[in-house]
Amino acid sequence: MTVPALEIGGSHVSAAVVAPSGAVGPVARAGIDGSADAATLLGAIIAVAAQVAAPGATWGVAIPGPFDYEAGVGRYRGVGKFGALDGVDVGAALEAGLNSAPGGVHFVNDAIAFALGEWASGPAQGRSRVVALTLGTGVGSAFLYGGQPVTTGPSVPPEGRADLLTSGGRPLEDTVSTRGVLAAYHGRGGTAGATVADIARRAAAGDSLATDVLATAYRTLGAALRPYIRAFQAEVLVIGGGMSAARALIEPPLREGLDVRGLLITYSPGTEASALRGAASTVRGAHPVQAARGRAGC
Repeated sequence: MTVPALEIGGSHVSAAVVAPSGAVGPVARAGIDGSADAATLLGAIIAVAAQVAAPGATWGVAIPGPFDYEAGVGRYRGVGKFGALDGVDVGAALEAGLNSAPGGVHFVNDAIAFALGEWASGPAQGRSRVVALTLGTGVGSAFLYGGQPVTTGPSVPPEGRADLLTSGGRPLEDTVSTRGVLAAYHGRGGTAGATVADIARRAAAGDSLATDVLATAYRTLGAALRPYIRAFQAEVLVIGGGMSAARALIEPPLREGLDVRGLLITYSPGTEASALRGAASTVRGAHPVQAARGRAGC
């Protein structure tokens, strides 16, 4: 069946209809301000979804954590985004705003949705052990075994979430995130007002400070993930998100930090489409919304 899907990121929202083949129809999208109030955030999301004609349908919605995916309630406390949605019944608001079927909003973690989309039709297609990262405002992650998410067990981070890891006694996202990279750059005397995109451009042009800031961030990410990549026996690491466009800058320090031989690192040709595809698959029942428990050997 054809399924309408939403992909909600830290700074954008996208909507499209996904065909049974996995083909993603025309995408409606808009930027959002993650620091806005709840009414503004929900209104922006619903306005984008309204551009996809799907009255009475059941929606698949990819949204970042921390989020109660079963209850449809935000748990965004102290994470620097969507704070106004903490404790808010997002599911009820979207059901009403989207004119969906009763109980017609299925939530899934955005990184898991991305991984499922890549596993279905992307560089990770058909692989047994897949790790996916989305690198943008923060770090999203997913671990798939046989196409099913794994969120428990010693071979994955807590809840399968890289953003819950620490490095040097500090949260990993203090180093590897938009705010972490900007803090490091500006703290070392970088140009005031520079964005992460500016830092990436300067690094590509040979600026030593910009290069070192990015290298430190992604070397740190690799080192934090190293024990899990090894324990999970990952075959492929697929990377999406805004920073994936800077692969020439991030892959060398990431590989150095990972220090895992034979690991294929590949990049998504379309993070947005994969997340929408993965969100739709949870509605069809191709994949469970509630992630699978760890298996022997995972």
